[in-house]
Amino acid sequence: MLKLLIVEDDTGLQSQLRWCLDGYEILQAQDRASAMAHMRRHEPELVTLDLGLPPDPANATEGLALLEEILAFNPGVKVIVVTGNDDRENALKAVALGAYDFYIKPVDAELLRLIVDRAARLYELEEENRRLARGGVSSLSGLITADPRMLQVCRMVERVAPSDATVLLLGDSGTGKEVLARAVHDLSNRAKERFVAINCAAIPENLLESELFGYEKGAFTGATRQTIGKIEHADKGTLFLDEIGDLPQSLQAKLLRFLQERTVERLGGRNEIPVDVRIIGATNQDLQALIRSGDFREDLFYRISEIAIDIPPVRERQGDATLLAHALLERFAREQGKPRRGFTADALRAIEGHSWPGNVREMENLIRRAVIMADGNLVTAEDLGLQDRDQDPPPERLREARDRAEYQSVIKAMGRTNGNIAQAADTLGITRPTLYGLLDKYGLR
Repeated sequence: MLKLLIVEDDTGLQSQLRWCLDGYEILQAQDRASAMAHMRRHEPELVTLDLGLPPDPANATEGLALLEEILAFNPGVKVIVVTGNDDRENALKAVALGAYDFYIKPVDAELLRLIVDRAARLYELEEENRRLARGGVSSLSGLITADPRMLQVCRMVERVAPSDATVLLLGDSGTGKEVLARAVHDLSNRAKERFVAINCAAIPENLLESELFGYEKGAFTGATRQTIGKIEHADKGTLFLDEIGDLPQSLQAKLLRFLQERTVERLGGRNEIPVDVRIIGATNQDLQALIRSGDFREDLFYRISEIAIDIPPVRERQGDATLLAHALLERFAREQGKPRRGFTADALRAIEGHSWPGNVREMENLIRRAVIMADGNLVTAEDLGLQDRDQDPPPERLREARDRAEYQSVIKAMGRTNGNIAQAADTLGITRPTLYGLLDKYGLR
């Protein structure tokens, strides 16, 4: 059951709100201090907030300050603000600060219930996405996406993880291959065992064999003790071979033998040691081209790619550039202790227009720098070092093209506003019910 914090200094209205919002775990507060005490202790998912709070109930100053404090404490909480008929300006200001929605006194029980229920549903959907994407309690940690192709990748990971099939992750650098490899491990029956990663391109060829297979004492100069390799170290768990396309040919044959026999022999040793390990490979190279050129063994390719998963680059993920940018801004602002609240319009256009050849790693670099160097609370295109390029397509006549443009516009607006329904509807110039209808139409709810 979701927790709902009612921040209201009128005891009569408090009782009315409790009655019409039955079904939620209700918490009550009368002022800013008691509200934040509930936030810290109970972490409610939903808040109804009267902007007129003591010690200055005639003005919205205290309510707006509390709104900012709540969202700073938990940016994911859905806040519905309460306003009078003559105070629409402050309600809109609250939405601009990050409130989910507002309603106007006197309270219409049906309308308020509808707004709160929609906020609750959106929170649950976002929480599910965070479990898949951000890595709190989810095995798909660190992955943030709303793109249909990436969501399909997530579903493939969930389906293949419980098996022991070898998995090959194909995609450009910085697209999240290691995140997905860890997800395969964490969702498998080996989750309680080790996840061992090795970058085949980062270790010199003369050292890589001993890193993978280990060595006995005296196997070579400097081998003063017995050392087990990464494969043996990952016994019962998962071995992640990053940049497997860079594996030297001399080791390709030895790795193939291990995959066939499931035994390793340490350098300088004579004993075959059985190892039970799952192999996940990843590369940004075209292995088929390497096979044709003779640089990668075809038989090894078929052994490591029982399940092959293609990961699209950021530039091909609809709406993901701005969605990732918001998440990274939030993360780096928290790490650096900088009050960065969002992006300017020119920054959002620049983020959408940039091709991101370095994918998420490039975005992390630019946004971390912008958080540190920006002068204001909002990050600009200049702070990011990106040219402002508006790539909105011209209107087209055909129904299919119109539907496609409509779908892309909704995805883009939701990404720009970090999932805020009210702000997304305002950006698109439509009402919230119309936006809800579009979300249903295109399966984006």
